[in-house]
Amino acid sequence: MLLKNKTSVVTGCNRGIGKKILEEFSKNGSDIFACVRSLDENFKKITKELEAKYKNKIYPIQIDLSDEESVKNAGKNILSNNINIDILINNAGSIDTSIFQMTSIEKYKELFNINFFSQILFTQLILKSMIKNKKGSIVFISSSSAIDGNEGRSAYVSTKAAINGQSKVLSRELGKYNIRVNSIAPGLTKTDMMKKNTPDKVVDQITSQTSLNRCGEPEEIANVALFLASDLSSYITGQAIRADGGM
Repeated sequence: MLLKNKTSVVTGCNRGIGKKILEEFSKNGSDIFACVRSLDENFKKITKELEAKYKNKIYPIQIDLSDEESVKNAGKNILSNNINIDILINNAGSIDTSIFQMTSIEKYKELFNINFFSQILFTQLILKSMIKNKKGSIVFISSSSAIDGNEGRSAYVSTKAAINGQSKVLSRELGKYNIRVNSIAPGLTKTDMMKKNTPDKVVDQITSQTSLNRCGEPEEIANVALFLASDLSSYITGQAIRADGGM
C-alpha cells in the first residue's frame, strides 16, 4: 500500500475526481480528512463503507470554498485533531463557460475566490502541520486549459493558471522543509462538471484530436494524484503534470 501510515486531506470528495481520490487513497492505506461542501447522509454512508472495506479512518469535514470563515473553520477542525498531515489534495473547484466580453467582474471574483484564494488560505492552514513535521506532499488539481487557454473559459483558465504559478513558487519555498508541491492538469475527464459545461460536439471534436481518442476516467486522474502523494514521486516537485490522453 503506497500511503500506509500517512494521513491525507482531500477536498471535493463527494463526486468525480475527488471521490475517486478518496477511494484510491483509502485502498492504499491512508487515513483521510474528507472535505465536502455538504455533509449529507449519502456521503457519510460512502465514508463508512470505505472504512469498513479498507480498514482506514475517514474524518468527514464540512468546507465551503465560497465562504472564508468556513475555510478557516475546516482548517481549525482538522488541526485540532493533532494528527500529523502528510498529504494535501486541493481538488474542489468551480467552472464557468462564457466568452471574455460576456464574463462579469463578479464572476471573475467568484471563481478566483473558490479556485484560488480559498485554496491558498486552506493550504496555509494545513501547512502548519507539514512544516512542523518537515515533510509532506501538496497537489493542486488544475486543468490542461490553464496551459492551452481554451476559448470561452477566460475566468476558469485564469484561476487555474494562477494555481500552476503558485504551485511552482511554493515548491521553491517549501523544499527546505522536505515538502513537495505539484499540480495535475487533466484534460477532458468524465465527470458531472464536464458533462454540464462541455457540449457533446466539443467533447467529440477534442477527443478526436487526442492521441488516445477518448476522455479520461476520474480514476486515471486519481492515480496521478496517488503517485504524486506517495514516495514514488519523492524527487518530483514544482511540476504541472498533464493527464490528458495526448491532447
